[in-house]
Amino acid sequence: MRFIVVDGLDGVGKDTHANLIKKRYEEKGEKVIIRSHPETDNFFGKKAKNALIGKGKLNKIRASVYYMFDVLFSIKKYYHKKNCDTLIMVRYLVGTAYLPFKIAKIAYRFFYKFVPTSKYMFFLDASPEDLSKRLEERNQKEIFETLDELVNVRKKSLALVENWNIINTSGSIEDTYGQIEKILNVIDKKY
Repeated sequence: MRFIVVDGLDGVGKDTHANLIKKRYEEKGEKVIIRSHPETDNFFGKKAKNALIGKGKLNKIRASVYYMFDVLFSIKKYYHKKNCDTLIMVRYLVGTAYLPFKIAKIAYRFFYKFVPTSKYMFFLDASPEDLSKRLEERNQKEIFETLDELVNVRKKSLALVENWNIINTSGSIEDTYGQIEKILNVIDKKY
């Protein structure tokens, strides 16, 4: 099974690009599953979603912890699923960057050792200012969607994902997906 991760901050285009990747492989006749965290089909995902729209430090910690359990739920349920050629996880390991940095580094390293990883790990990046503008269009902002939080979490995220495929999403959707597709073509040929 091909295992693809699409991660990044809020507003960066994770779901958009995950769906474009899904379409790519479905057009080749593959069965593709996307899990976009937090999911609402389980206790942990629902709790993470509720904490994300809350306020305060406690909700930030709750959101991060529940998010990690939501990801583990998805791995358990879908990673070895029969009749799945490609599994795409949206919001995977970078959720640890929402924790205080010392804890985030430990949590990231711990999970990186024990959860599935692959060459198909993409971190979508854009400036916090660009992301803040994109997020203004949302009806309900989440706890990590202020400019200060975006600056802080981006800094921590980039320190964690040094071995990932980092894609700048400041351009158009087509330009961004073109960058992703070039990497997919290379990895698909190798593996």
